[in-house]
Amino acid sequence: MSQTDIDTLFHPEIKRRPAWQKRLPWIVGVVVVGLLIAGGIIWSNTGTPTSTPLTNLPAQDNSKVPNTVKLQPGAEAVARTFIRTAVARKNLAHAYNLVTDEIKQGQSLKSWETGNIAVVPYPAYAIKYAPMKIDFSYPREAMIEIALLPKKNSGAKPALFIMDLVKRDGHWLVNSWVPRSAPPVPNSSGSG
Repeated sequence: MSQTDIDTLFHPEIKRRPAWQKRLPWIVGVVVVGLLIAGGIIWSNTGTPTSTPLTNLPAQDNSKVPNTVKLQPGAEAVARTFIRTAVARKNLAHAYNLVTDEIKQGQSLKSWETGNIAVVPYPAYAIKYAPMKIDFSYPREAMIEIALLPKKNSGAKPALFIMDLVKRDGHWLVNSWVPRSAPPVPNSSGSG
C-alpha cells in the first residue's frame, strides 16, 4: 500500500450533503403532522348547521302589543291613594296593600310602617295640584306621569314622577314610583 492510499484511509474525504437534504425529514414531518391535525378537525365536526332555512312564507309577527284602553277609575284611585299614603308617609299600613312585592322588597308590614321604604317621599301638606298624564294604558298595566305641584310659599319644589301600575288578581297595584329626573343629592362638603 502506498502512502497515498494510507492517507486516504485515515483521512477520508468527507462528503457534505446539501442543506435541503438535511432539512427534508423535518419538513416532511411537519407537513404530515399538519395534515393529520387538519383531517382530525374536518372529520370530527359533528355540529348541525344553525342557519335559518329560506322560505317564501311571510314573516310572523310575535310581538303583539295589547290594544290601549282608557285608564280605569280603579287605577287612578290607587295612584292618588298611594300618593296620600306611601309618598306622604301617612297611614302606611293602608299603603302596604297598594304596592307589589317589587316595591315592598321583602319588607314586613311592621318594617314598612317605620317609613323606611323604597318610595321617594314628598310632603303631602305642600301639594296643591297633582295632575296626571297617561303614558300608556292597557287592560293589565298602565304608566302615568304625575306632577306634584306645591303650594306657594310651602318651601317644596315641584317634582315629576313616573308610576307603573299593574292589575293582579283583579286589583290595581303600584309597581314602581320613580322621579322623572334625579333628585338633588347633597355633597359631603357642606357647601351646598
